[in-house]
Amino acid sequence: MTRPAFRLVVMAASLLGLVAGLASADDPYPTRPITMVVPFPPGGIADLTARPLAAALERTLKQAVVVTNKPGAAGAVGAQSVAVAKPDGYTLLIGLVSISTIPEVDTLFARAPAYTRDQFVGIARLNADPPVLVVNAERPWKTLKEAVDDIRARPGEFTFASSGLYGASHVPMEMLFNAAGGLRMRHLITTGGGPATTAVLGGHAVMWPSPPALALPHVKAGKLRPLATWGVTRLASFPDVPTFKELGYDMEYYIWTALFAPRGTPPGAIKALREATRQAVQDSDFRNAMDKAQTPIAYQDADDFRAFWDADAARLAAVIKKIGRLEGK
Repeated sequence: MTRPAFRLVVMAASLLGLVAGLASADDPYPTRPITMVVPFPPGGIADLTARPLAAALERTLKQAVVVTNKPGAAGAVGAQSVAVAKPDGYTLLIGLVSISTIPEVDTLFARAPAYTRDQFVGIARLNADPPVLVVNAERPWKTLKEAVDDIRARPGEFTFASSGLYGASHVPMEMLFNAAGGLRMRHLITTGGGPATTAVLGGHAVMWPSPPALALPHVKAGKLRPLATWGVTRLASFPDVPTFKELGYDMEYYIWTALFAPRGTPPGAIKALREATRQAVQDSDFRNAMDKAQTPIAYQDADDFRAFWDADAARLAAVIKKIGRLEGK
């Protein structure tokens, strides 16, 4: 083949590839069921958000949206499975704030990351709640001061639970330890919000930073006692519970939930998912489910969410560096 003819073949192949890519971007979406991965066990805030969201998306997208729980490693297992999934819009992730901290932990330990934030594109933020510090109601502590004073007097004697080392509920506890001048507690690591709640209810741990939705029914039942929340203002669901800032602790933290797709997902699919999610958060069944779970909707579309996510991730990266390497990781 002559050189000019070879160039023509290469140009033709390139044009065909471009046309194929454009066609792929414009393909109808969706044409088959969608999998929504929750990287935590059933019963946690990610799961409580994912299931009514999936039902609402189905009504708009006219395809089944199947929720699959893939817990492990504070959410890293499920998140990684989506990061490496085919970017076609048929595998999505319900991620928590821990999606930002896990890569920072990998960097801290100088190891290959399970994933990076750049492997995801945010579709929308769905909610953003400050956790509430709850203790087993059998403990004598009625106030945060009583708890802190007792824990300080008996370092290492008490145990707190979390949903995973360096995870969404471990980070705020370390923030508390630092703000209180260096408290020491043992750490019971579980696989999610449901198991962490069970651990405190069963007396295997004395406290944990719970999403308000998970804590509320147990507080109403007299099984858990709320001491403080990590937000700037008091929670509507816990109007009598002070914020840490009110009590003199300069810290703020939110457990947020968002919908993600793998980076490289076709623009047409991203557009359809953004619009479907915008409609889903207005869906009466979804709103009722969030009201029942006492989890206010804090919706942000992709552009606003990206700006929020970047700023939040930078703040959390500083917290992870301050925590440093912990044994067992």
